[in-house]
Amino acid sequence: MKYLNTNGANNGKDELVKSLYRFAAENNRLDPYLFDYYGVKRGLRNNDGTGVLVGLTQIGDVHGYNMINGKKVPAEGRLTYRGVNVEDIVENCQAEGRYGFEEVCFLLLFGKLPTKAELDTFTHILNTSRKLPDSFTEDVILKWPSKNIMNKLARCILSCYSYEENPDDMSVDKVLSRCIDLVAQVPVFVAHSYMAKRHYVDNLSLHIHHPKEDQSTAESLLHMIRPDGQFTRTEAEILDLALILHAEHGGGNNSTFVTRVATSSGTDIYSAIAAGVGALKGPKHGGANIKVMEMIEDLKANVPNWENENAVREYLIKLLKKEAFDRSGLVYGMGHAVYTLSDPRAVLLKKEAKKLAELYNMENEFYLYDTIERLTPQLFAELRGGKELCANVDLYSGFVYKMLNIPMDLYTAIFAVARVPGWCAHALEELISGGRIIRPAYQTLVQIKDYKPLNER
Repeated sequence: MKYLNTNGANNGKDELVKSLYRFAAENNRLDPYLFDYYGVKRGLRNNDGTGVLVGLTQIGDVHGYNMINGKKVPAEGRLTYRGVNVEDIVENCQAEGRYGFEEVCFLLLFGKLPTKAELDTFTHILNTSRKLPDSFTEDVILKWPSKNIMNKLARCILSCYSYEENPDDMSVDKVLSRCIDLVAQVPVFVAHSYMAKRHYVDNLSLHIHHPKEDQSTAESLLHMIRPDGQFTRTEAEILDLALILHAEHGGGNNSTFVTRVATSSGTDIYSAIAAGVGALKGPKHGGANIKVMEMIEDLKANVPNWENENAVREYLIKLLKKEAFDRSGLVYGMGHAVYTLSDPRAVLLKKEAKKLAELYNMENEFYLYDTIERLTPQLFAELRGGKELCANVDLYSGFVYKMLNIPMDLYTAIFAVARVPGWCAHALEELISGGRIIRPAYQTLVQIKDYKPLNER
């Protein structure tokens, strides 16, 4: 490996390395035309943008359009957990002045809304399951800190395998027990991993707060990531809302599908959930909330008067033309594979973002996000045509976290904390009802070649 990073004269190795890089680039490039020629469903998408049907689920549903006479007709977005509209869950929890993430975890894992007694018992189980094994924080987290919390989280989850006598026992009761422990402990993994990064990478003071048994998941997470352990009720309620909205998103989203693919192989639950974490980290998936914030900072740096709508418009045009930010042509936080007219998660988070912006005197920044949401669909239609575009959850989630004074290092990790019950529910469904290893086909494009002995090459 060291030769791939060498500089200067070293007996021709530099030239060899350059050649190897070129071979790797050339021999892994496919002509885009061939995907259409062979009828490949790139990204497991049909030609009309809908997803290829690869499975069945009772856990979550993402509705963003209707199919009428074979045509995709845009519709307002709807997200349901086990058939229950997430907006109804949020509305009722807020009306009753209680946290709702634990109820959502119960609903996703067990398939029914809990009674008060069931919810109280389940919440108690979660609260008492947060304590990590002896020396876990010291041996697994502090000794090997990571600059990226998502990679560290995956390692923590995989390490759980070593703390169990028979981790390959895939009986449903054992897997369910591990799932409950993961729902409880992943927030602790995230918080302690962040504190380790903050100390060993950022050279700041080390603060390790242990979880309290009388706190909700949102309260516990805020307590553990704050050096002073302090937070307000409003902060905890808004973080609880974010956790509810990120808990599940159907079987077809990238990280959940990865989790189901891994589970279908018969692997242990820790490996399957860690695989989901790895997928969620990507900037095209859960990592998009960080890309939104980076895009906004780039806009502010390059648009002197970013409160001027015309100036923002010009910047967005540059983004779409691949002339600004990361030259990807993407406006992060805008567009979704399923939602067309609206993403219900973005709608709910936007309401809270507006309230927070008014509270913290950040209305001008809120209206910047609102301007991006209003202008992008129009500009996209003018420059590229066709596709309906709406804000997705990532447009406002990072802004909300910023106003809650949550470090950017934790944005995608909070997404993971929320998504663990969804992943676990899908892993259980795959384990119980899947029955076959998920194994799609790939068309080979190379001709059969004769092997040449080394001295003839």
